[in-house]
Order: sequence, then C-alpha cells, then structure tokens
Amino acid sequence: MSSLLPSPADPTRGFAATPIAFIRAIVAAYRRYGINPANALRQAHIPPAMLENPDGRVTAAQMEIMSGVAMQELDDEALGWFSRRLPWGSYGMLCRASLSSPDLGVALKRWCRHHRLLTDDIVLRLDATQPVVELTIEVRRYLGEMHEFCLLTSLRYLLGYACWAIDSRIPLLSARFPFPPPPHRGVYPLLFQGPITFDADRAGISFDAQYLSLPLRRDEQALRQMLQRALPLTVLQYRRDRLLVQRVRQLLCSDLAPGTTADSLAERLHVSPRTLHRQLQEEGASLQRLKDEARREHAADLLRRSTRPIKQIALAVGFRNEKSFSRAFRQWTGESPSAFRERIVALGEDRHER
Repeated sequence: MSSLLPSPADPTRGFAATPIAFIRAIVAAYRRYGINPANALRQAHIPPAMLENPDGRVTAAQMEIMSGVAMQELDDEALGWFSRRLPWGSYGMLCRASLSSPDLGVALKRWCRHHRLLTDDIVLRLDATQPVVELTIEVRRYLGEMHEFCLLTSLRYLLGYACWAIDSRIPLLSARFPFPPPPHRGVYPLLFQGPITFDADRAGISFDAQYLSLPLRRDEQALRQMLQRALPLTVLQYRRDRLLVQRVRQLLCSDLAPGTTADSLAERLHVSPRTLHRQLQEEGASLQRLKDEARREHAADLLRRSTRPIKQIALAVGFRNEKSFSRAFRQWTGESPSAFRERIVALGEDRHER
C-alpha cells in the first residue's frame, strides 16, 4: 500500500501464524511478471526451501516485508491478482477518496465504487438495505492460484480500513469463502473473528448495519501516517468496539433470564469475558449496571402496559422471586412495583377525565 518503515532486525522473531501458502501466492506474482523473488525472500528472511513445506509458517513481520517489497518491485499492489497492475499508491488513493465521507456507510460505498475504476476482475458490493450489512465479492475473471489470497486479502483490506477509519472494532456476524477449507484454515479466525463458512456461493462478510452510521474519526495527517505502514491493517484486530454498550443493551433486552452471564454474552459477542468487562469499563459502563437498566425498563413497561401479577413480572425480568424484584425495583425507582403501577393507572385515569 505504501513504503514500509525500517524492518525489524530479525523479522523471524515472534509468533509464526501466516501460512506459507500466502507467500507462495506472492511468489506466483513474481513468476507472472518474469521477475526473480530472491530479493524479497531474502529481505523477509524466508529460505526458498520453506516454500515447499506445506506446513510452513512465517511471522506477521515477514509477511509484511515480503508483501511490501513485492508491491514495489512488481509495481502492483494487487500482487498479480488482476488482468492489469494496480500501480503503487492505488490502495492509498482508495483510502483518500473515502476519507471525506460523513460516515462509514458512505465511505464503504465510495470504496466499492472506486475499486471498480481500478479493476472489474472482481466487483465489491455493499448491501446495506437490511439490519445486517452484506459486503460481498463477485469474481468476474478466473483468478487461478491467486483465488484464495486475492479474496481473503481484499476483504481484510476493506475491513481493516473500515475499523481504522471509525477507530473501532467491527464484530463480524459471518465470513464466507467460495472454496473448500484449506489446510491452513486455522489462520482464518485470526483474520476474521466470527463464524466462518467455506464452500459458500461467494466471498463476503456481514456485520451489524448500525456501524455504518458511525462518523469517520481520521484526517489527512492520520491517513499519511497510516499509509507509511498500512499492511498491518490486514491482520490487526481492533480492541475497542464503539457500539459495544449498545449491543450489550440489545442482547440484554432480548434475554433477561437469570442464566444470562458475562460468559454467555461474551460468547454471543465473539469476545472473551475479560475483554467484555474491560471494554465496558473503557466506555464508562459495567455489565451489572446495564443489566439493571434493562430489567428496570422492561419491568416498568410490563407494569405500565399489562395486568400481569407482580410475581410473573419478576420472573419475566430475570428475578427468582417477587421479594428480590420488589427490593431491586424500589432501589431503582424509589417506589415499589405495586405503587408504581397504581400511580401510572391514576395518571392515565386523570388524563382520561380531562
């Protein structure tokens, strides 16, 4: 995407999770252009013999160096995927063209539209007409051995940019790929956190449409800094989720059973319980407070709109008995459930008489 910062003295140090298949895909691009990949492999500290090891793995730093050197030497940021080169700076142009957007929804629409100006070998489509956003890739030209690496990286480019632009993690509801599970399928959860499906009709990701309304939080200076080392965006998972409090509220409103715990909520949000508590704390909230809010609102609504006995309402909002519910409701509102209901009924009758 842009020039690399000085590489670490030993890029092989660290966790090696990137499958050698991705390096082989870059070497295939060198073959296509008739250029020797020796320089890129040497700078990335990848022995040529490792290319023959199907179980080989390299570090993120090695992958970053290999990709960056290849993009410059080949003058193709698409690394040989498409019928024509995407010259150096193409993806930087996509980022810049979307940066002035008022919100993420407009930014992604611009990205998809402008990407088609670069190539129509693949077409990115954004369907934001439903509560769940569908971002898919239509393949219009046979990609051969580049197929997996192209689709995977194209989705990660766009997802990484989107998260960076709004400075927030975007939890995925699904990630789908139109090929069988590869031998290195274990790396996919590191790149796409959420349910993953292979042998799908086409490649795509889906997420909650509420993220589309978030404003972009980056400016031109931040973009220039990011483009100095943009490739890590293809592997970074953002820690902060700016809609986490809202998403937790929605889950709690839909399920207030006594068994609703931090563990069960974290599993549905695809984060660890520790991460859930930490991120809520960063947003100035707590799980217990959000639970109390959801229970209070639901209880007040049932008391206001129904004639159900207090005991049934207590069970409906997650309390095991009427006594504990009444005690909690008094703490929340300053009055008992029965007094609250009587006051609401009296107010309604008073308005009716007027």
